[in-house]
Amino acid sequence: MAQSAPSHPPLTPQFCFNTRALKDFLRISRSSVDDSIIQNLNALSKPVAFNPSTASQRSLPSTNRRRISPETCRTFKESVLFPSWQTRSDVLTYCASVATSPDPDDPEAAIQQLEAEKAGQRIIDERLDPYSARYFPRESRTETLAAVIRQERGVERIVRARSWGLVLERCGDDWREWEDALGQWKKSAEKRQ
Repeated sequence: MAQSAPSHPPLTPQFCFNTRALKDFLRISRSSVDDSIIQNLNALSKPVAFNPSTASQRSLPSTNRRRISPETCRTFKESVLFPSWQTRSDVLTYCASVATSPDPDDPEAAIQQLEAEKAGQRIIDERLDPYSARYFPRESRTETLAAVIRQERGVERIVRARSWGLVLERCGDDWREWEDALGQWKKSAEKRQ
């Protein structure tokens, strides 16, 4: 069976503001489950017995892949797929809350304030310099983090839709959308606790 995804990193604002560490965690988590979903599903199906009489015949690969037993699929979804998705959701949700909170520890806040003051004192004469009115303030850490979170949530939706489509193709026992299946798994996990 597939390896489970990395566990939660310590959720701190410093982890979120280190966007490289955040992206690395998400990339590693996705690669351990979602990027290798076909291999994970193949590992769950029982191998077909070798039949020497068909070895001499050439056939095109079948579009119908071997089905996986419903119990094996359920176990895979509940112990590998959904926990991985939930861990990434938890990290993204936490970091989104950090991105929408005030950041008194922003080391660039003083620099941004100075740049804004300088921009306010500039003399703008568009006849001499048509670009003199342009001012592009630096983004704060929270703005940068919010942009990264938006981007990663979009990636997450695409990755989950692709993985869920492949799971449905191989398992065929659950025709809900991935959001509904994950929500139901979360509710049942909360009841077990």
